[in-house]
Amino acid sequence: MDVLKITRVIDSLSDAFGFIAKWLVLLACLISAGNATVRYLFNYSSNGWLEIQWYMFAGIVFLGAAQTLRLNEHVRVDLVYSAVSDRARLWIDIVGIILFLTPAMAFLLYLTTPFFLNSWRLQETSSNAGGLILWPVKMILPLGFMLLLLQGLAELAKRIAALAGVVKLDTHYEAPLQ
Repeated sequence: MDVLKITRVIDSLSDAFGFIAKWLVLLACLISAGNATVRYLFNYSSNGWLEIQWYMFAGIVFLGAAQTLRLNEHVRVDLVYSAVSDRARLWIDIVGIILFLTPAMAFLLYLTTPFFLNSWRLQETSSNAGGLILWPVKMILPLGFMLLLLQGLAELAKRIAALAGVVKLDTHYEAPLQ
């Protein structure tokens, strides 16, 4: 049961970063519209405004991915998932988390952490005129992979608990319209 308490903490962490990602969508749209307006009305443009949009897109994807996994809204290749029982779905999820998600996120975290740390140490900046410092966006990479790894482990624990009958999980997945 202590493990399930930890999963709730991880769920809350994913939700907090998901909340930030949701607001980044609005902010990115406003900055994009404002940048386009200024460019066409005043014939003025800044690479910094373009780069901040890229930063926000990175934040939207990497900070929102863990919450997407928590809500079971992630992309999946549904060859059999929707046609099997809830118990079989739990097993499919467990195998997928153990064999694919966890090793991939651990490896990507391993690769991106030095990438970020080097940029931070050097105070790396964009080579574009008026460009921004790069370490904040590079920090989003290991942060996002860490959040997704943690959420994956939380989902693994919840699915094992569901198989043991400790909790009830809704494994229903609605495939997107084709």
